[in-house]
Amino acid sequence: MSFSTISVIGLGYIGLPTAAAFASSKRKVIGVDINQRAVDTINRGEIHIVEPDLDKVVKAAVEGGYLSATVQSVEADAYLIAVPTPFKGDHEPDMVYVKSAAESIAPVLKKGALVVLESTSPVGATEQMAEWLAALRPDLSFPQQVGELADINIAYCPERVLPGQIMVELIKNDRVVGGMTPVCSARASELYNIFLKGECIITNSRTAEMCKLTENSFRDVNIAFANELSLICADQGINVWELIRLANRHPRVNVLQPGPGVGGHCIAVDPWFIVSQNPEQARLIRTAREVNDGKPFWVINQVKAAIADCLAETGRRASELTIACFGLAFKPNIDDLRESPAMEIAEILAEWHSGKTLVVEPNIHELPVKLAGHCELTSAEVALAQADVLVMLVDHKEFKAVPADKVHQPWIVDTKGVWR
Repeated sequence: MSFSTISVIGLGYIGLPTAAAFASSKRKVIGVDINQRAVDTINRGEIHIVEPDLDKVVKAAVEGGYLSATVQSVEADAYLIAVPTPFKGDHEPDMVYVKSAAESIAPVLKKGALVVLESTSPVGATEQMAEWLAALRPDLSFPQQVGELADINIAYCPERVLPGQIMVELIKNDRVVGGMTPVCSARASELYNIFLKGECIITNSRTAEMCKLTENSFRDVNIAFANELSLICADQGINVWELIRLANRHPRVNVLQPGPGVGGHCIAVDPWFIVSQNPEQARLIRTAREVNDGKPFWVINQVKAAIADCLAETGRRASELTIACFGLAFKPNIDDLRESPAMEIAEILAEWHSGKTLVVEPNIHELPVKLAGHCELTSAEVALAQADVLVMLVDHKEFKAVPADKVHQPWIVDTKGVWR
């Protein structure tokens, strides 16, 4: 069965680019999202997130009649679920959005449909989704019931794209496709090959789920090593940036760059899914998460120490000092604030500091609600002119372009080595 109509559930940082990629291949795509504002924006041919080249692809797809958005699920040949999977309680995965997505598509499922879960999920999530759908549609058969003969095919295919380069990597990167049966895998591969130039590598759903978690845990462990080095170097009076540059001259060493922590919906969250399911075995993964989760508080203490030095040298009161935080996004040159350590640091500092706190984030137009009452969004020029203490949190290209002679403050906490 061909895929003439494709529905993407969740039109965020992954869902909308994926919908646009299918639509640009001249397939009818109906995006579904609970956010009416996002739906209206897309239907105007505009986008509600920052991602290079996405605006052009969406505009062309909408104007060409291939892409539309709605708040209500509709009948389609294939459904891709790309909704958030946060955690709850003690870092346990929360599948509430996946369950809601399954409940939304269940009434419109038809025989021969394919359902693909893209959301980063704990091992067994695809099978759980299949059980939810089967309970809601007893008139249809599913892979866990009749295997290859199922009316509905179900697979898991995680995204593996880099924010800021999604429209390139979505098309060129290989994809791991894990079906609940070989037929499910084959149909999911057929779907992605509509736009994919990379390879579809076939496995089962549980291995595909673990593959995504493994990729992000690998990154997290390596970042934790760099972040732990930065703590040690600060204690030893060693320039961590120089140290890493020297160590990386070894032909088999590639230490990553430290930062204020780890953010985003993937690396900062996914390793906990492994830990929650395998608490006894996942000791290194847990420790890496704890190192990275603890880094923002170390940065805050560094800022407090810089303020104390400033007060001691100037004789001023804390209420008279201005702090400027450079960057809120979880990584450079994007607007994504999810799980951002920079956001956490700025929020804690603004609430603690009795003076003014400025925030410079060139990729947003207004502060998020949690910061709006405590901070002032401004430009780099104003912050450099007014602030007494500078806190570099995200190495956006705009900050790297600031000439050295414009940075005159002696009290700087630079978590990214931009002004080293």
